[in-house]
Amino acid sequence: MKVVVSIGGSVLAPDLDPGRVSAHAEAIEAVAEAGCEVGVVVGGGGVAREYIGTARDLGANEVQLDQLGIGVTRLNARLLIAALGQQATLSPAEDYDEAAGALRRDEVSVMGGVMPGQTTDAVAAEFAEAVDADLLVYATSANGVYDADPNVDPDAEQYSRLTPRELVDIVVPMSRDAGASAPVDLLAAKLIDRADLRSIVLDGTDPSAIVNAVLEGNHGGTDIVPDACEDPAAWSGSELAAEPESGGE
Repeated sequence: MKVVVSIGGSVLAPDLDPGRVSAHAEAIEAVAEAGCEVGVVVGGGGVAREYIGTARDLGANEVQLDQLGIGVTRLNARLLIAALGQQATLSPAEDYDEAAGALRRDEVSVMGGVMPGQTTDAVAAEFAEAVDADLLVYATSANGVYDADPNVDPDAEQYSRLTPRELVDIVVPMSRDAGASAPVDLLAAKLIDRADLRSIVLDGTDPSAIVNAVLEGNHGGTDIVPDACEDPAAWSGSELAAEPESGGE
């Protein structure tokens, strides 16, 4: 199975905690060792927002702000690469061809941002589309997609399952609000819809949730399931090997 995992910067590196980064690297390693081809896209998180806010006060334009954010995503990607060791690419891929090439070499392909005007949410969706991924996982600080911001509205309800078109319809009004509350941005949702990508949005602060979602389809988040899409064969045990006896939790 070919899977792309998007790890938010606020999930991987809200602070410089090597234990947290190592735990996420171990989750990615577990997925790879189970027989998956794995691509990872890392976000910028709070550190990127701090740089962008400071640069905006200094008069930087939007392209310069985006470039700062991209730089932070690639720093976070390098942290993950350091924890993955020889399984990963030597440095973050800077375009989709480079990222896809790493998968063909059986490496864990790690990247951050790519170009101004595009978030890592969208990068992950486009990467998944480019390599015909079987599954796209968004490991965020929210446990799925809601009909409103659960941090603001105590009556917000979580969606357990959506089609890609329904995801777009939900994200559109959220994207118009100040401090957009959608767990994935509008461009990412549109790319998921265009490519009919089987996707999951989940709480990635516990790295084991990523492993369970990818290898078994078990999670507490939201499934994004295109029409007439079947579960990956791996979830019935017909594609991936069992976890190695020497590994696992």
